[in-house]
Amino acid sequence: MPTIREVASRAGVSPTTVSHVINNTRFVSADARQRVLDAMAELNYRPNVLARSLRRGETRTLGLILPDSANPFFAEIARAIEDSAFRNGYNVILGNSENELTKEQVYVDVLVNKQVDGLIFVATGDHSPSLEQLVRDGLPVVVVDRRLTGLDVDTVLTDNLQGGLTATRYLLDLGHRRIACITGPSNLTPSAERVIGYRQALQERSLPVDESLIRKGDFHPHSGYLTVSQLLHSAPRPTAFFICNDMMAIGALRALAEAGLQVSQDCSLVGYDDIELASYVTPPLTTIRQDKNAMADAAVQLLLERIADPGLPARTRILPIRLVERQSTRRIA
Repeated sequence: MPTIREVASRAGVSPTTVSHVINNTRFVSADARQRVLDAMAELNYRPNVLARSLRRGETRTLGLILPDSANPFFAEIARAIEDSAFRNGYNVILGNSENELTKEQVYVDVLVNKQVDGLIFVATGDHSPSLEQLVRDGLPVVVVDRRLTGLDVDTVLTDNLQGGLTATRYLLDLGHRRIACITGPSNLTPSAERVIGYRQALQERSLPVDESLIRKGDFHPHSGYLTVSQLLHSAPRPTAFFICNDMMAIGALRALAEAGLQVSQDCSLVGYDDIELASYVTPPLTTIRQDKNAMADAAVQLLLERIADPGLPARTRILPIRLVERQSTRRIA
């Protein structure tokens, strides 16, 4: 590999001048700058970016840990974060914890060893020992999508309680009264808050909350399939389903089809997240949209501000949700 001295010799300048051209740290005449750039191209010289970054105390790299990269919601979040970081001059290294604390810890260690400037983190639950240690060690961190108990850290959320309220109110306004709710894991704040919204919407209309209509899923399609299949055997059968993420809703569509029910004609179904697939299934899903691009931009911005000023107080951004009406719902008499 050519050295900076060889570039300087080819360009007829000092190695210091080459360094100033590479790092843009001092004025260099246009003629000398062009000779340096030409020499770098002729010799195929590549600056040691890592060494230069470490000397400056930065690598222009962010870490991202997700709990389930196979879930389209998190895949879309990852893409949006990578795009936002790239626009701000940063690269992203991704780790997938697969909802395992041990694997989460391994990826934290890997990213710290990679000298990332900061970390965007979606925890496996409501408690993360590995993240607590990072915060104590002073690494800039932003948590996305869920609250972590007992940890004062920058956080980006969407208004999950309002999402549950909005979805259930919408079904009530369509005339439904027997509305089932398929939740996610109880240790995750997004799921818990959506169920609170569901309960509040029923209470607003002075309707009883039938606990038998609240079933626990795991945010994967098969749990939506199983829970809805079970609910179809209850009497009277639910006329509507509020399902706390789109992947479970897609599983529910299969259960309803196998039972010979036509969604929107025989029952209504509302999902959550508005993943890209939601508009392509049959029928296209009415769902609660979480703006993944806005979440990503907020997370990256908070993290860059934290990197620039570690002494900032912890901040929380709660972003609005929006109902997207498609063909999986309809008014009943």
